[in-house]
Amino acid sequence: MAEPPSKRRRLSDTDEDHDERKKPSNTPASLSHPISPPRKRRTRERERELIPSPIRLTTIQDLPDESNVGAVSLHDLLGDPLIAECWDFNYLHDVDFLMGHFDEDVRALVKVHVVHGFWKREDLNKLMLEQQASQYSNVTLHTAYMPEPFGTHHSKMLVLFRHDDTAQVIIHTANMIAKDWTNMTNGVWQTPPLPRLQTPQEPSEPDMKIGNGPKFKADLLSYLRAYNNVRGVCRPLVAELEKYDFSAVRGALIASVPGRHDINDDPSKTRWGWLGIKQALRSVPVQEGKSEIVVQISSIATLGATDTWLQRTLFDSLSPRAKKDTPRPRPEFKVIFPTADEIRRSLDGYASGGSIHTKTASPAQAKQLQYLRPMLHHWANDCEKGVLGAEGEKERDGGRKRAAPHIKTYIRYSEGGSVDWALLTSANMSKQAWGEAENASRQVRIASWEVGVLVWPGPFADDKTAKMVGTFGTDVPAKEDLDGNDGSGNGNGNGPLVGLRVPYSLPLQRYGDEERPWVATETYTTPDCKGRVWGGY
Repeated sequence: MAEPPSKRRRLSDTDEDHDERKKPSNTPASLSHPISPPRKRRTRERERELIPSPIRLTTIQDLPDESNVGAVSLHDLLGDPLIAECWDFNYLHDVDFLMGHFDEDVRALVKVHVVHGFWKREDLNKLMLEQQASQYSNVTLHTAYMPEPFGTHHSKMLVLFRHDDTAQVIIHTANMIAKDWTNMTNGVWQTPPLPRLQTPQEPSEPDMKIGNGPKFKADLLSYLRAYNNVRGVCRPLVAELEKYDFSAVRGALIASVPGRHDINDDPSKTRWGWLGIKQALRSVPVQEGKSEIVVQISSIATLGATDTWLQRTLFDSLSPRAKKDTPRPRPEFKVIFPTADEIRRSLDGYASGGSIHTKTASPAQAKQLQYLRPMLHHWANDCEKGVLGAEGEKERDGGRKRAAPHIKTYIRYSEGGSVDWALLTSANMSKQAWGEAENASRQVRIASWEVGVLVWPGPFADDKTAKMVGTFGTDVPAKEDLDGNDGSGNGNGNGPLVGLRVPYSLPLQRYGDEERPWVATETYTTPDCKGRVWGGY
C-alpha cells in the first residue's frame, strides 16, 4: 500500500521567507483571487421625478387655507407690478373688478384691452362695459365679430406683457366678475414666462409636433388671427406675440372659431371645435384596457331629441382611433352636472346656480334628459340620494364639494389608475361650442368663440414611462401614487409622475332614479344654506 503524502512543512517567518514572498509568482492572477463570491454591488434606485399639475384651481374665499393649497387668485395672476400690457378675453367683464387686481402703483399705467362679444347697440352688457371703460384712459374695448346669431364670445384667456421682456398666456374658466373668483370652482393653466426672441426663428418639423411649444404658438396665432378676418381686433397682439419664444410650453391649444369650416386632412392647418380635439387626440397615447372619459361642465345645451350628435360627433371626437391603431374598447362616458340639492348646499346657495344652465321643459329636452340620465353624476359625491360606483374604491377629496362648479374639464382615466389626458376649456357640452355634425358640403358650423388647453404626460418628460395621476387637495403627486405601477402592466413605477389637480371628489356618485339636474329657469322653494328660495328666471 502506498504511503500517504507527507504534510507540507510550515515555513518559518524568516527574512529569507520575506524575500521569497516578494518574488513574482508564476501562478495566474485569476487563481490568486479569493474563491468566495464578490459582494453584490448596491444599485442606486432612481429618484422618481414628481411634476406639479399644469392645471390649478382658483382660490375659494369661504374655504379654509388647507382647502386652497396650490390654488391661484386673480391677484396672483395680475398683481405683478412689472405688467405693462394685458389682453382680457372673456364673456362677462366687470372692468372695475379687473382693474382692482392690478398693482396699485401701475394700475393707471397698464395698457388694458378688453375683448368681448356684445355687438348689439342696445345690449345692456355692452352699455355697462362702455360706461365702466370710460372711467379709465388706459382701457380699450374690442368687439369680436359674431357671425352666428346664437353664438357667444365665451373664451376666457389673459395675455400679459411685462417690462422684463417676457410674455405669458393664461387660459382659465372664470368670467371676469367677482362672483366667479370668490366661491365658484374654476381652473387656470399658465405658460411659464416667455422670453423675447433674440432673432426670428423658423421652427423645424419636429418642433411642430403636437404638445410642443412652437406648435402651440402657431395654433394660438391662428386663433388670434381669426379675430382679424373682419375687424382687425388682434392685429397688434399677433404682431407682438410673434416675437416671443414658446419653446417651454407643454400642451395643445384646443379652440373654437365661429363660422363654417371646411374639413381637410392638412396637419399644418389649425382645426377648430370637435375637429381640433379629434386631430390632437390621435397623437396622444392612451393605456390599453378599459377606460372612462368624465365630462364635467357647467352648462348642457339642447343637443337634440336623440343622442346622435352627442355620441357620433362629440364623444367619437373624444375617443378617436389613431390611423394605424388596433381596435380598442370604447371608453365609458360619464357626465358631471350638479342637482338642485348641490346648488342649495353650496357656499353661495342658489345664487351660484345663476351661472349653471340646462333646460328640460320642451318635449325634445325631456327626451334629451332621458338619454343623458344613465351618464349623469353628481359634482359633490356626498348626496343623500346619489348612488356610489364600485365598492372599495379609494375615497379622494377634491376639496370643492361646496364650491359650485363653473370649471369645465374633460378627463380620460385608464383602468390602471393613471390619467391619459385632460382638457381644461371654456367649452361646455353644446353644438354652439364644439360645432355641428359634418354637413353634405363637408363643412362644420361653429357658433361660439372658445379656448382651452389639452395636457398629457408625454410632453413633460423625455422618458416614455412618464405618467399622469390625479391629485386631490394638492398640485404635486406623491411618490407612491399608482401604487408603484404605471398602469401599463409591466410594473415600471419609477418613471416621471405628472400631477393633475382634479376639482371633484372620487368615487363619483351617479344620479338616483328620481334625481334631476339643476335648472336655473325653474322655481325651488326649499330654502338654501342662506335661507333663500329661488324664483327662476
